[in-house]
Amino acid sequence: MPARSATDSTQSPGDDPEESDVARAEQTWLQDWNLPDAFDALPSGQFWLQNRNLPETTSTTKIDSLAEVDLWTRIRHGFELTLEDESRIAGQLEWYHDHPDHLPQIEERARPYLFYIVEELDRRGLPMELALLPAIESAFIPTAYSSQNAAGIWQFMPSTGKMLGLEQNSWYDGRLDVVAATEAALDYLQSLAAQFDGDWNLALAAYNSGEGTVRRAMQKNREQGKSTDFWSLDLPWQTRRYVPQLLALAKVVEEPEAFGTRLTSIPNQPLFDSVDIQAQLDLTLAARMAELSIDELLQLNPAFNRWATAPQGPHRLILPLENIEMFKQNLVALDPKKRLRVTAINRTGNSPTLRYTIQPGDNLGSIARRHGTTVDTLKLANGLEGNMIRAGRHLLIPGPVPETSRPLPVVAQRQRQVGISGRKTIYTVRSGDSLWAIARSYNVDHEALARWNGIAAGDTLQPGQKLIILNDSVVAEAAAAITAETAVR
Repeated sequence: MPARSATDSTQSPGDDPEESDVARAEQTWLQDWNLPDAFDALPSGQFWLQNRNLPETTSTTKIDSLAEVDLWTRIRHGFELTLEDESRIAGQLEWYHDHPDHLPQIEERARPYLFYIVEELDRRGLPMELALLPAIESAFIPTAYSSQNAAGIWQFMPSTGKMLGLEQNSWYDGRLDVVAATEAALDYLQSLAAQFDGDWNLALAAYNSGEGTVRRAMQKNREQGKSTDFWSLDLPWQTRRYVPQLLALAKVVEEPEAFGTRLTSIPNQPLFDSVDIQAQLDLTLAARMAELSIDELLQLNPAFNRWATAPQGPHRLILPLENIEMFKQNLVALDPKKRLRVTAINRTGNSPTLRYTIQPGDNLGSIARRHGTTVDTLKLANGLEGNMIRAGRHLLIPGPVPETSRPLPVVAQRQRQVGISGRKTIYTVRSGDSLWAIARSYNVDHEALARWNGIAAGDTLQPGQKLIILNDSVVAEAAAAITAETAVR
């Protein structure tokens, strides 16, 4: 997460795990967004790719053109960062060796977005290791929220997102927009690299803890006659692990077999593109026009918080390439007055639309403000040409996208959309704590607690570690959501 606080970081998973003498406490990789087993069955970030005929390639195929290379091969060819202090990443490398299923899970979630990120890095001439940074930040979950309200695959805090021009309002959160957030993240990383004279280790440290934190540590070392390289700085412990985390992941991606894991082929080709929709558009209607389910549409467009795109923009949608032409044809044929009316009856047959009786003294502006919408939205939804309304008559006020229509990763990650706020606890490990004692205190099974956090039941805990604790109702709710989605699909 850019410029995260010293209390809101994550721990990560040496070169030879058999010979590593790093304490077990160094081997644990905990993340605020780490999904429990109950959520493992949720659709990954690529569920909209199912049953699509994409060409298969292999990284061992002899190639004449970069366009034919497997995406992982392209990424490996672009690695630039130097592994200067291998002892600092011994614990992370051993963690990957002990958890061979972790990387394939990351790959599955990264698949829809990775090509776009790689293209942007290539266009800017940046190190390909940066394509792996969302794996460290968010496990490539576009709807990931941290306990400190950082959001998206790049984990921007609200203030940082605003500084970088990412719009955040009740309709749209640019931090969750994979395209906009990627552009912002790479802009920020480029700026940091320039500030630190091309030293990517320092730039990454600043991305994690803030430029001020890194500069103060460098100044302290100068005053003491010490080196000011990343490895010599006295930085927050989360930041000291952050750069080694990325370097370790790059090493595993470079040689997955050496760590007992695997990477499948990802075609080196685009999977989606942006489409100009010109004005606000009902998302359920947009999905139908693109011949997608609402789940599939929202998986690629998770930044939209409500039933339609934002009134003030951005007026674009991300769509799979094969669906774009059909969508454009339908958009041209669409009556502009019907862009916002389809949500009156959603796909479940229930109406999320409020039928409001106009009161004396009401006007469209006051009604819109009261219900968190806009005058233009009310006019479009009700077929009004002007602003005149009469007391006693009725207005349709479109409601939010129904919860059952939100993509299931949102059920797991965006607590506010499934009503589980307050039932997910982030516990900070203290000296003397054990997994068993913590589980007993919260009345949960200690093995379940270990699974929720991607660790073994016998692992040693380290003070400052973050543990996710869920009660039974949260797990049951997620399981019920999975069952419901299976029935719908």
